Amino acid sequence: MKNLIAELLIKLAEKECEAEALIAKVDALEIAVTAMLERMSRDQQQDIALLLKTAISRADDPAAPKPTSRLLYDYVEKIVQQSPG
Repeated sequence: MKNLIAELLIKLAEKECEAEALIAKVDALEIAVTAMLERMSRDQQQDIALLLKTAISRADDPAAPKPTSRLLYDYVEKIVQQSPG
């Protein structure tokens, strides 16, 4: 039983490390995209946002729950709004 608990704790720790790495990657991408958008005009930023939203809509799996799309749209808006453009 102790071995099982130890194995579960190890797996949990590994998953936590993977999650932290993924969060760091996403944060880094957000910073990079925001920095690139800051160098664009407001019109260019809006064009990029529209292209991203269109791509999200096309890639949307009909079987997937819609809140996922809403979340992606919201994050795209957040990134575009952060850019002073």
